[in-house]
Amino acid sequence: MRDLRYFVAVAEELSFSAAAERLHVSQPALSKQIRLLERSLRSALLRRDRRTVALTAAGAALLPRAQRLLTDWGAALGEVGRAAAGERMVLQVGVHSNLAPGLFERISARFADLLPGWRIGVHRSDWDDSSAGLREGQVDLALVWLPVADQDRYAYRVLLAEPRWVALPADHPLAAEAEVAFTDLLTEPFLALPESAGPQRDFWLASDARRDRPAAVAGVANNLEEVFAAVAAGHGVALVASSTSESNTRADVVFRPVPGIRPGRLAALWRLGEQRGAVNAFVRACREATE
Repeated sequence: MRDLRYFVAVAEELSFSAAAERLHVSQPALSKQIRLLERSLRSALLRRDRRTVALTAAGAALLPRAQRLLTDWGAALGEVGRAAAGERMVLQVGVHSNLAPGLFERISARFADLLPGWRIGVHRSDWDDSSAGLREGQVDLALVWLPVADQDRYAYRVLLAEPRWVALPADHPLAAEAEVAFTDLLTEPFLALPESAGPQRDFWLASDARRDRPAAVAGVANNLEEVFAAVAAGHGVALVASSTSESNTRADVVFRPVPGIRPGRLAALWRLGEQRGAVNAFVRACREATE
């Protein structure tokens, strides 16, 4: 299905760069998956040159069927989820480990008011899956930081924005500052999310603010606990949401504001076409708990 999504995006945009931007993936990764799809079908689907992309006869034949398959697959996931959730009255919600303290409890309490008798099952995910389980159908809805990979597959509602702060070893020279300019971090080694996190990895490295100076990645962290441990050990620094400082109990890690870079955006994320009342109620609970 991923390969078909990639093909449909390129076929509809007739541009690898525009499709990569729409899917929030790198252009080389997109090109690689298209080549693999063509190889598996033993047919060229696209004609490419330096300036244009066009569908071959095989690509034109595949496009409408691929579009229908993706629509049907999304509908199938929704119906399976509705049937399963209706039987057990449990809404499965995916989260990463770095939500503001108390936020999930407020949302859960409001959801209980809106749908008495329903329960929330929590699926905690590492950062290698930017959708927190939604992509593979493990959850009905997720609370995640934008952007996510394949974002055009989902509907979302931004719940809140948080400034990005930097996590530093307590003995780091910059720890003495009240706030840290991002330019002072350009030469620092950074801890990064896994490459499979896609655009989230670039966001938390602040790649857009580096002005063509790529981050020096000192290591990979799969969750917040790994960030704290690596920062405390002096392996690197990391950008985190400002509320993350409230989750830290270590004296050897400190947090400082980093002005001038875009804040993180926490969103409720669900599959396009989702119509379940429980999902709608949870999104409403999210909105009311963060207003």
